[in-house]
Amino acid sequence: MSDSALRARAETLGQALPPLLAEADHLAAGIMLGEHGRRRAGLGDEFWQFRPAHAGDPARLIDWRRSAKSDSHFVGEKEWQAAQAVTLWVDGARSMAFSGAKDRASKADRARLLALALAVLLLRGGERVGLAGGDLPPRSGRAQVMRIAARLTEEAQGDYGVPQAMGLVSHGRAVFLSDFFGDPAAVEAALARAADMGVRGALVQVLDPAEEEFPFDGRTIFESMGGTLSHETLRAGDLRARYLARLEERKARLQDLARRVGWLYLCHHTGEPPLSALLWLYRALEGGR
Repeated sequence: MSDSALRARAETLGQALPPLLAEADHLAAGIMLGEHGRRRAGLGDEFWQFRPAHAGDPARLIDWRRSAKSDSHFVGEKEWQAAQAVTLWVDGARSMAFSGAKDRASKADRARLLALALAVLLLRGGERVGLAGGDLPPRSGRAQVMRIAARLTEEAQGDYGVPQAMGLVSHGRAVFLSDFFGDPAAVEAALARAADMGVRGALVQVLDPAEEEFPFDGRTIFESMGGTLSHETLRAGDLRARYLARLEERKARLQDLARRVGWLYLCHHTGEPPLSALLWLYRALEGGR
């Protein structure tokens, strides 16, 4: 990428970051902080697991005896620390850029807002929050909000998102936000990995009202947001019943996948106020501890 292209991208990201942070702070302010983290009944200072040390971990947390057995440094994590870790995966694929109306937020904008507002709430409650993928592990503090916001404003990649289980904390919690229009097998694999690690959490399917209503008729050209798929029809209305049936099948499969691993599922529409979805998410994580 050329210097001019990098500079243009940096300027774009810089313009998006302050409004996103301000909106997330405002949204989070609408919810009272509940009981989080160490106040969970039955959890204390018992040793839970070793995990690889992350950049920013104080040297005093490193278990030097365990680290001496390998080429890496390890941190001995206690039970209450694991319970405080929340990992977010926010779909950054091009399909999320869709909006069925000019005055309506895109799916990507809504998913980023919900994720960042949730991070603000959890961090204020003393929890550690990070992003899936492994390079932004759960941490505490206001600086982590800035790191998460910066990452969420990066450019979209790929047509459809693939959930990431890398970076989940054993016996912690997680939230996946996406339209989940990609391969369902990828969602199933990520949830199976999470279940193996004792991770509890929630799936939030973010959809535009037009995707629920299919308000198309006559000659219509359907294209994927990345432009790799295209379909033209002279009778779009004839596709409505089949499309809606497929969508309901997809939603039912996601609900079943979530239920099988002890996760919760929510379908949220961008035409709805974000506060109700944020409150649902907050309460879902309370119950997932």
